[in-house]
Amino acid sequence: MPRQRVKQGRNWYVLHTYPGEEDAVARNLKQRIESLGMEDKIFNVLVPKEKKIKIKNGKRKVIEERIYPGYVLVEMIVTDDSWYVVRNTPRVTGFIGAGTTPVPVSPKEIDILKKRMGVEAPQYKIDVTLGSLVRITDGSFKDFEGKVSEIDEERGKIKVLVNIFGRDTPVEVDSLQVKKL
Repeated sequence: MPRQRVKQGRNWYVLHTYPGEEDAVARNLKQRIESLGMEDKIFNVLVPKEKKIKIKNGKRKVIEERIYPGYVLVEMIVTDDSWYVVRNTPRVTGFIGAGTTPVPVSPKEIDILKKRMGVEAPQYKIDVTLGSLVRITDGSFKDFEGKVSEIDEERGKIKVLVNIFGRDTPVEVDSLQVKKL
């Protein structure tokens, strides 16, 4: 007796994995597809990631962050064989769906996700204006308050006039290092 009805057609499905194991699951699944000769039923394995800017030790770093931690996308034709190969991959806890029947993700959602992943460099909107009062939240001038005197959107930098020893001194900080008051 088959576990489920065979669904016709090629669709994207969502796998649930242990958090932090998404890349390992994708690697394992790709190896299993190859070694078990399932290339004609399982076509693509995708861990959705996007680029983000973080500040670490006062330096701007572009990192890749998982969009959906604990989930991996698989493009496949669901048959008993393909279902079994994917479901029994180490660290896969199951398909998203009702019972043992996976539910496909709409092509529209996949397009939106691919566009989000395809963004080359993350863009940050600077939410302060000239003359805004801000507090510096990180770096050498942490907890200093001042007025925005210059904004460089291309570099993501802001000059803040900070009162040091009774004088307004321009200090250049990253846009992620200030908070609007």
